[in-house]
Amino acid sequence: MGLDIQVVKGMKDILPADIGYWHYLEDKFKSLLGGYGYNEIRSPLLEKSDLFKRAIGQVTDIVEKEMYTLEDKGGDLLSLRPEGTAQCVRAVLENGLIHNQSQKLWYLGPMFRRERPQKGRLRQFHQLGVEAFGFSGPDIDIELLLMTARLWKMLNISDVVTLEINSLGTYEERLVYRQKLVEYFSDHKDALDEDSQRRLTANPMRILDSKESSMQALIKDAPSILEFLGEQSTAHFETIGHHLSQHSIPFVINPCLVRGLDYYTHAVYEWKSELLGAQSTVCAGGRYDDLVSLIGGQKTSTPSTGFALGIERLLLLLQEKAALPATKSVDVFIVHDSLETLAIAEKIRDEVPHIKLVCHCGEGSFKSQFKKADKSGAEWAIIYGEDERSNKRFTLKSLRAHTEQQSLGFEDLIIFLKNAIR
Repeated sequence: MGLDIQVVKGMKDILPADIGYWHYLEDKFKSLLGGYGYNEIRSPLLEKSDLFKRAIGQVTDIVEKEMYTLEDKGGDLLSLRPEGTAQCVRAVLENGLIHNQSQKLWYLGPMFRRERPQKGRLRQFHQLGVEAFGFSGPDIDIELLLMTARLWKMLNISDVVTLEINSLGTYEERLVYRQKLVEYFSDHKDALDEDSQRRLTANPMRILDSKESSMQALIKDAPSILEFLGEQSTAHFETIGHHLSQHSIPFVINPCLVRGLDYYTHAVYEWKSELLGAQSTVCAGGRYDDLVSLIGGQKTSTPSTGFALGIERLLLLLQEKAALPATKSVDVFIVHDSLETLAIAEKIRDEVPHIKLVCHCGEGSFKSQFKKADKSGAEWAIIYGEDERSNKRFTLKSLRAHTEQQSLGFEDLIIFLKNAIR
């Protein structure tokens, strides 16, 4: 019979067979970020809708079309978080974390956007977010890019990701550029698609982000924002490029890279892979020096920068590259025919705390238990049947190598497991 209530469209269950890959990535993230001095922060899934409208921009696809919004009993409009940066800024402001101090933070969790589901794009997706507050120089941008490059090396995918960078300059520089862009696209208004015509007056830079094939030639000939950068913005951007070259990290300058959120300033970037097809961006970020003042109502800006990495897309990339390691959820499986074996299993866990040990529960012949042991992925089976109980011994059998069985006393069994399981 088919189930009449199924998972919500665009959302997925993460099944036991796959959860090991998630744990693998999470362990890599924690190790990498801890090594750079970043601390974890956790925030609610729900925020007031005005936070995202103010931060992301009213004329963006996220706010206009994609947010999951509800009205609570008090009349407030609340939204499931569509991204993490605005929420992180709200959290550090509300809790005084950046008052006369800098912060390096990271978070990991689900985000929600009502987009058209496709490969690499879900309505509930998971992101690693990394944010740094209070660092004004290009050194922090360089560190974030070096950190992501190091992650690709750790995951053995450096050869299938490419880096694109651009600068959006300051707010004042963008105003000048915005006017030139409006003039240019107004001269070609008949060639604009419906979305681009709407954005022409509200958010013309987003036209550069259009994926419509009919628009690409027009976009390619549009004025470049790099021509409108002032001396400081240019120096900031060139310093980043210089140090990327020094560290042998190849990159491409893409003047059409504007990102999908209104709060970015200065350097922005995207790590992409052709192996992902249309949804090629696996990690993206940049500076947002004005966002803290925008959310907090302050007059002075707070230097801020960060990136977000899509977990589902990274897993897809690792699968395409065949770079996912074999995961193991069980080390040892105990095959037995007596309830007293449960006490033995507990003693083993006491002596070898890091062991992943399954003690068979339920009915089943030794033959059927061995099938379960093999299916579990365990390296070894411990057999504790009538003969073993009579002799106070344990039979140890390798499930992965053609070696002879061993008969061991409890102490020798513990010594073996401690040496074999690291």
